[in-house]
Amino acid sequence: MTNNVSIEDVPLNRFHQLLCIRSGGGWVLDGYVLSIIGVAMVPLAATLGLSGFWQGMVAASALLGIFCGGFLGGLLTGRLGRKKLYFVGPAIFVVCSLAQYWATSGEALFFMRFLIGIGVGFEYPVAGALLVEFLPRKYRGPRLAMLTILWFAGAALAYVAGNAMLESGRPDAWRLVLASPAVIGVVLLAIRLGTPESPRWLLSKGRTAEAEAIIRDVYGATFSLRNLPEQAAEAKVSLLCLLHSGYGKRMLFVSVFWSCSVIPVFAVYAFAPTVLQALNLHGDWASYGSVAITLLFVVGCIVATRLINVIGRRSMLIHSFLWSGLALLALGACSDSSPMMVLLLFGAYALFIGGAQVLQLVYPNELFPTEIRSAAVGLGASLSRIGAAIGTWLVPISLQTLGIAQTMYAAAGVTLVGLLVALILAPETRSLSLQEAASLSR
Repeated sequence: MTNNVSIEDVPLNRFHQLLCIRSGGGWVLDGYVLSIIGVAMVPLAATLGLSGFWQGMVAASALLGIFCGGFLGGLLTGRLGRKKLYFVGPAIFVVCSLAQYWATSGEALFFMRFLIGIGVGFEYPVAGALLVEFLPRKYRGPRLAMLTILWFAGAALAYVAGNAMLESGRPDAWRLVLASPAVIGVVLLAIRLGTPESPRWLLSKGRTAEAEAIIRDVYGATFSLRNLPEQAAEAKVSLLCLLHSGYGKRMLFVSVFWSCSVIPVFAVYAFAPTVLQALNLHGDWASYGSVAITLLFVVGCIVATRLINVIGRRSMLIHSFLWSGLALLALGACSDSSPMMVLLLFGAYALFIGGAQVLQLVYPNELFPTEIRSAAVGLGASLSRIGAAIGTWLVPISLQTLGIAQTMYAAAGVTLVGLLVALILAPETRSLSLQEAASLSR
């Protein structure tokens, strides 16, 4: 017995929910491992005697690693499959996080966090590709957006857990802070056991029997390859298509908007206590302010996830860049205001940038066909981290030479560039199937 229901239109089942947990756990860990350096930076810099240059290098090292890992992970995920690469990132997190405990120099921390960044870079293409290739179209946008929420949840957890460890008073507390992601990594490796390969990827490699078996296992005995009609219609395109025609334009859009949405955010997370102190927030204001702003990032992403299928991708991106950019401009103008005003403006930025944050995985996974989807996501992640790494490295230098007001103006400028790109290039993919969203003919 068979049916005619496309797997793009089935309701969510237990497998979908479990896959969301498996992929979502990776994003919790990504947010935690990338943000935990901000918690440990002040005590580790004092213990190891790091200059402003090396503080910036250590903070930016993971972003440089993402540049390498995103590109490499995207290519390998397309060639070797999603399943094999699903365990690489968590394994790197466990080993390198533990190794940070014994670091004795800025160079050693730079190397370990560079490798951690490679692991994060692997996560972007593999976790997103698995989700988008299994999820029904109705849930694709919200569930991909959910990954960004979980990233900020991981970041918030890093500040809460990290500050708690620092307050223990142990002389090696900052080392425990940097080693702590290993615990989450071990749990993530365990829950990912048993994840199947993507049927769409198997079909793109001509492995139809394996694809059919997985479809029946995931969706039920009445489903088969006939319930995946759009796969046969997808054009066989190579990675070179990213460099010309419509896919080159899409790659440009994804890379620039992704860069403009992450540069200020990563700069804030790497030096949150330092930035807040420059804005006249000291003591508990700075410590709890970091947690509060992170939670507002989570709230902003939750609101954006609720609205993504209501107002559409394009409109959300435009409004997100517009209002968050204005909030950063106001922060620059009011840099010497009261702590409460600073927190309100920072909170406004955190809320409004949520729309751009959740679209970082939605757009690139929808705009490219199966054969180059993971490579496109990996390349977008890589290119976006070049600017993020440079911006993060420049933050302590900018604070020392230009001051906090000019630093906030620069962040606002980056955000408003994202607005301009969104106005010119952002497409609308709401309610489209994967084939329709990735098609160059629409």
